[in-house]
Formats: sequence, C-alpha cells, structure tokens
Amino acid sequence: MNAAIRAVTRVAHSQGCRIFGFERGWEGLINNVFRELTPRSVGGIIQSGGTILHTSRCLEFETKEGIQKAAETLAVNKIEGVLVIGGNGSFKGALELSRKTDALCIGIPASNDVFGSDETIGFDTAVNTAMEEIDKIRDTAISHERIFIVEVMGRTRGFLASTVGLTVGAEIILVPEAKFETGKIVKRLETNAEKGKKSGIIVAAEGVGDTRELAMEIEKESGVEVRLSVLGYAQRGGSPTARSRMLASMFANKAVEMLLDTDSNSIVGLTDGKVEAMELMKSCENEKPLDLSLLELANVLAS
Repeated sequence: MNAAIRAVTRVAHSQGCRIFGFERGWEGLINNVFRELTPRSVGGIIQSGGTILHTSRCLEFETKEGIQKAAETLAVNKIEGVLVIGGNGSFKGALELSRKTDALCIGIPASNDVFGSDETIGFDTAVNTAMEEIDKIRDTAISHERIFIVEVMGRTRGFLASTVGLTVGAEIILVPEAKFETGKIVKRLETNAEKGKKSGIIVAAEGVGDTRELAMEIEKESGVEVRLSVLGYAQRGGSPTARSRMLASMFANKAVEMLLDTDSNSIVGLTDGKVEAMELMKSCENEKPLDLSLLELANVLAS
C-alpha cells in the first residue's frame, strides 16, 4: 500500500492536485482526521510494507450514519475524488459512499478477491513471504519425517493458498471453495507413503475450518505425526517485491488518470496484462472465480 500511496501522491501532484491521506481508512474519513501528502512526505516508503496512513476495521462505516458522516467530511474539505486502496469489502463501502457524495470514487485493488483484476498489489509479496517460510518448514518435515499443515491467509477465498501450495510443491491444498474429507486426505498421505514419501506439506486457507482439529484428526487416523504452523500476520508485512511495487505504481497512475479524465466510479486492475478500468458497481456485484485447475495441477506435480 505504501508504494501505491507514494505513486498516487507524486502522480497527482504532477497534475496540480492536492492530496490528503485519511488516517486509518474509513475511520479517518468519518472523524475528519487526515494529513496532506506531498512528494517529499512520501519519500523513502516504497520499500516498506504496510501503510503509513494505518488501517482499521470501521464498523461505524457499515451504518447509514457512518456513511453520511464520511460524505459530509468530503463536502467540508471540498474533496473531489477518493482513491480507495483495499479489497472487495472496501470497494463495497466505496460504492455506498458514492451514492451519498459527488466526489468520484476510484478503487485500487489490494486483495486478490476483487473482481476485475487478475492480480492485485501485495499478492506477489504475500505469496513470496509464505513460500520462503514453507520452504524452511519443508526442511524440518523431511528431517523429522512429519506432515505439516501450514495455514495461510484466506478467510473466505483460496487465492493465496492455491498459488502458494502450487509454488511450494504442497502434497495437498485446502481452500474454502472446494470441500474436502479428512478420510480422503489420510488416504492420499498413505498412498504417498507407499511411494516412499515419509513427509508432506498441506497448505490450508484459514477459512477451511479449525486446522488444529484437522491436524489431530489426521494424526489419529494415519498414525503419522502431524504439526500445525500458522503463518499469520507475517504474510502482511515485509518489504514488497518488485512485482508488487510495479503494480502499485501502474495502478496508481491509472487511478489518478481516471479521477481527472472520467466521471465514472471505477476500479483499476490488471486484465490480460493491461492496466484497465471497470465500473465500481460491476466489480462489487460480481465474484471473482478461483482457478481450481491450479489444485488439479498441484495434485499431478505432487504425485
């Protein structure tokens, strides 16, 4: 997000715009807490993870009263355009806000669940962070001849789990979009053992259920030691990869262009290798499908 904030600020400033960053997202917009951003104030942040503006879950913004307060803040400060960096939930909030304000709302995707973008900023960084950690866990799994369940982010969607699972050579990938049975997992592990595999990695999105309980069930039914490793918030931090920095810069440039040259509430995104725009309403009303063929490929490669 910092790379996007930096790019938005500098591109907009080059076009003669003033830029204000609201602290903690919607919370700052509701409470009118912001800082003016300049090319110099965003210097030295492109390599930093997270966001200098901070972020928080704002339950008040989910109410009509909260949205009205946010709209009033925009009016008081004579804000003409709002750039929202976030995921599907943030964009649905932006859509509601757009119905209460004349300010244009443009979304920059920072979560891979956004319909309208093949890839989003930060995704490549999260994948590489998880991959590096799981590579280390693989060494331990092989040395101790154990099965490891590694839980990654994904409360409702399996984009990260499927990509990470494929790239680390996971024996099994579990995502919310595909039902699974513990018995079938045990059977596959037994088949692998017959082939000479005495260790294995199971990558699971957090939204598949209680992974601790799953680990105990697999160990009980298989007789093999199973350990759970939850990567947690480590996936959200760290220096962004070159890919994430590039997408953040390209998305920000397109977003500012949209603010200045259109009158349509939209999101920017990557489609077939090109940075393009899509109507905000269309993005919010559609669900991005998970490519389940990645799971099939992972199964073949792990055999």
